[in-house]
Amino acid sequence: MSLEILDRGLNMSLSSIQLRSLFTTALIISLNYVIVCSAEHFPSGNATIRAMAGNSEIVIQTTERLAGAIHSLTWNGREFIDSADHGRQLQSASNFDAGHPLTAETFNPTEAGSRKDGAGPKSTSRLLHLIADGNKLQTTNQMAFWLSPNEKSEGNPAKNTVELSNHLVTKRVQIGHRNLQHVVRYDVSFSLPVGERHRHAVFEAVTGYMPAEFEVFSKYDTTKDSIEPLDDGPGEQSFPVILSNKAGTHAMGIYSPDQPSPGYESAGYGRFRFSAEKVVKWNCVFRIDGKRDGINPDEYSFRNFVVVGDLSTVKESIRELHHEFASQNDSVRK
Repeated sequence: MSLEILDRGLNMSLSSIQLRSLFTTALIISLNYVIVCSAEHFPSGNATIRAMAGNSEIVIQTTERLAGAIHSLTWNGREFIDSADHGRQLQSASNFDAGHPLTAETFNPTEAGSRKDGAGPKSTSRLLHLIADGNKLQTTNQMAFWLSPNEKSEGNPAKNTVELSNHLVTKRVQIGHRNLQHVVRYDVSFSLPVGERHRHAVFEAVTGYMPAEFEVFSKYDTTKDSIEPLDDGPGEQSFPVILSNKAGTHAMGIYSPDQPSPGYESAGYGRFRFSAEKVVKWNCVFRIDGKRDGINPDEYSFRNFVVVGDLSTVKESIRELHHEFASQNDSVRK
């Protein structure tokens, strides 16, 4: 039995994407939607949003193939996303210990789909809700586990016993933030279901897989207000990451005012180079360690800003974002 989300005709304003707990239990979505049991179809995942950024548009596309995950982001004649399979998107994912030692990908709800989906035309994930309006996008997705129950990752067996998880992810995306045309706001909320026991959670709030031509890795050092070279890692460090081409004409960076996670002050922003696959990646990661009773079933929400333009513009935009939110945090402390 499928779920179809029907608009009740109430006014859902997307003009202000203020972060709040997104009740993504598929029973309530911003109090404007009801769930109706249906044996018919889910919403199409095909949508486009766009807005000017300098002399060119930023154009973002989602697809039904990826259950509403972001398949394409273009600016100034260049594609920024390498969407080869069901993992290489601009998307969100999570990973949990499921009562055992935490291992990569073994209890790994993923927005765009599963590993077995490969380069195929369908996703094991399930799109429940989508709105695209001008420069704004909102989706709710029931995430597939990356591994099928009989698969392994790095020699470790999958901890999930089904292919489709009970974990939901809602994203709200807006091209442009205040006066910053090159900034894409990406607010994401993960809904953890009842009935699961976890002590450790890793939220990949957003990741971007990019073509190999974005080969120059940099970081924006907030203490020096400068772009500094960044080695290949792989892995995380504490400063916002920027990936650019050699000429610096096209670059993409990531910034979150919610970084770092408590206890993980030296991590949060990752970078990876997969030479054999001819793809590079950045991500923004948050971690929660539960107490004796584990991690509560709840909504876990994170603010992210993806910045697109030439290298200089990306650097200046991240600088302005950092100053904006640092000032807000200072005001709260006072």
